[in-house]
Amino acid sequence: MISDLLSDSFRTTALGAAMKGAGLAVRFLPIPQPTILVGPGASARLGQTIAGFGHGKILIVTDSVVSKLGLLKDLTDALTAGGTQYVVFDAITPDAPIPLIEDGIEFYCANGCDAIVAVGGGSSMDASKAIAAAVSNPGKSLRELAGYFKGLSTPVKIYAVPTTAGTGSEVTVAAVISDPERQAKLVIVDTRLVPKMAALDPCLMTGLPPPITAATGIDALTHAIESFIGKWANPYTDDMALSAVGLIFENLRVAYSDGTNLAAREKMALAATYAGLAFTRANVGYVHAIAHQFGGKYHTPHGLANAIMLPLVLKYSLPAVTERLAVLAVRAKLGKESEGDDVLAQKFLDGVVQLNRDLGIPSFLAALKKSDIPQLAEAACREAHTGYPVPRYMTQAQCEDLIRQVLPPEAAAKAPEAPPKKAAAAATKPAAASRKPAASPKKPSPRAKKPD
Repeated sequence: MISDLLSDSFRTTALGAAMKGAGLAVRFLPIPQPTILVGPGASARLGQTIAGFGHGKILIVTDSVVSKLGLLKDLTDALTAGGTQYVVFDAITPDAPIPLIEDGIEFYCANGCDAIVAVGGGSSMDASKAIAAAVSNPGKSLRELAGYFKGLSTPVKIYAVPTTAGTGSEVTVAAVISDPERQAKLVIVDTRLVPKMAALDPCLMTGLPPPITAATGIDALTHAIESFIGKWANPYTDDMALSAVGLIFENLRVAYSDGTNLAAREKMALAATYAGLAFTRANVGYVHAIAHQFGGKYHTPHGLANAIMLPLVLKYSLPAVTERLAVLAVRAKLGKESEGDDVLAQKFLDGVVQLNRDLGIPSFLAALKKSDIPQLAEAACREAHTGYPVPRYMTQAQCEDLIRQVLPPEAAAKAPEAPPKKAAAAATKPAAASRKPAASPKKPSPRAKKPD
C-alpha cells in the first residue's frame, strides 16, 4: 500500500514538473491568429477576400448536409464574382476517417487546387487541416503526420467557415481525425495549420438542430473550462476562457430554444472562437482525454462525449481548482464574490449539471460497455498524462470509476461479474453454503462536385 502511494506521489510530481516545463515553452510559442470576419454575410465577405489573393483553384471541403442546404452559396457566389475557380468535396462525415481524408487528398491533387476552404463543423475543419498537411508532405502518411510538427513542409493555406459553435477549430493548431483500423483518434499538431482567415456567420447556424446546438455549445464550454483550470493557464487564456464562459451561459439556452436568434448565434460563435484561442495555448484535460476514447471506440460525437463527462471530471478536480471554479461561477452569473470560494465552486458545478439538463444532455453514454472500461481508462490516462496539464492527476482505477458512472442504466444495474476462483471455491464450503456467489454477469463514398 505504501509503495503504491509513493508510486502515485512520484508519478504526480514527475508529471507535474514535465507539464510545467512544457507549459513555459507553449506560452512563448509563436502561434498565428487568423483574421476573423464576424456577423451576417461574413461568409460572402470571406469569399470576396479570398478571390483577391490570386489562388488558381480552391478546394471547398464540407459535408453533404451543408451542401444540400445551400449554405455554400454566398461563399461560392463571391468566389465566382471574383474570378476564382473552385471545386467541392462534400463527403465529410463526423469523425472523418483516414480513408475518406485520403479521398480528399486525391481529389485536391487531381483538380490542381492550391488552397482549401473548410465549411462546416469540426470534422470538416479538421479534415481540411489533415488534407492541407498531407498534400504538402507527400512522403508521409496521415499516421506518420500524427503528433507534433511531423510535417517538414508548410501546409497549403486554409480558410474556415464554421457552421457550428463548438470546436473552435477555425483558430486552433490541431486536426483530430479517426483511425478506424485502430479504433482511435489521431491528432496532427502544427502551428502552421491555423487557418489564415475565418468567417463567423450566424446566418449559417440558424438551422442547426437543438441537439447539435447543445452538444457543440457544451464542447466550447469544456474548452473554456479546461483551459482555465489547467496548469498552463495564463492571463491571455484566462481572458479568452472567461469571456467564452460568460457568453455561453448567457446565450446557449437561447440558441437552443430559438435557433433563429441571430444575436445568440453570433455570440455563441464568438464564444467558441474565444474558447479555441484559450485552449490552443492552455490545452485541455481529462474530459477531452476520455471523450476522445469514446469517439474512437463508439463514434460518439465529440461534443456529446465532453458534455457527459464534464460534470464528473469537475467534481473529481474540485479540491485542486476550488478558487478557479469560484471565478467561473461569478463570470457565469451563478453567484456573487461575497459568497466565498467553496460555495461558488459548488454553484458552478451545479450550474453545469443544470445546463446539461436544460439542453437535454444525457447523464450516461448509451454505447458504453462495462468490459471496455479498463481499456478506455488506460488510453485516456495515457493521453492526459503525456500531453495535458491537468490540475489534479488520477490513477487508472480512479478514471475507471468515473467512466463507470456513465454506464447506461441497464448495464449499471446488471449483477457484478463472477468472483475470483478462490472466492467462488470458498463459497462452496459448508460454512458458507447459505451465501450465493454473484452471477456472471463502407467506407463512405465521396461526393465531389464542380461548379456549373
